[in-house]
Amino acid sequence: MIATAGCVASESAEVKLHTLHKLHSVALLNYLVKLTLGDRLLAEDILQETYLRAWRHLLRNEAADIAIFRPWLFTVARRLVVDMLRARRARPTEVMAEDLTRICAGEDRIDEVVGAHVVRDALRQLSVEHRVVLLELYFYGRSPTELATLLGIPLGTVKSRAYYAKQALRAQLDR
Repeated sequence: MIATAGCVASESAEVKLHTLHKLHSVALLNYLVKLTLGDRLLAEDILQETYLRAWRHLLRNEAADIAIFRPWLFTVARRLVVDMLRARRARPTEVMAEDLTRICAGEDRIDEVVGAHVVRDALRQLSVEHRVVLLELYFYGRSPTELATLLGIPLGTVKSRAYYAKQALRAQLDR
């Protein structure tokens, strides 16, 4: 008998909801579209939630008079819009990119940083003479003749040190 009463109440609520929908859905949807500044999809979602709440209310209150239900529907709908706006303000703004391949990403320079660190460590392993020759020739851009004059050594010595310094550096980097 309890199950039967539940079914009757459920059928009664469904009939009342169907009647409410027929009477008020167009006006309520237009009202929601205005409240959501023309966002029809959002207005339809809120309309659906409003009728879901109305159905739950009708299930709990069998004696609800649907003839005076219109103000209740509009109040629930307005409150749902206000709640949605408050929720949006509480969250950070969502940014959506339609095509992520069009977003300009900064260059990934980690390879350069790691490479510089590896070369720096390898240079530290070289003898002072080899390190000075490589730094002066390749980092400071001096010519072999300028370096020979600067160090006070023959040009041939600068060239041979540069050759052996590159060999030693290569060996350090291959480890």
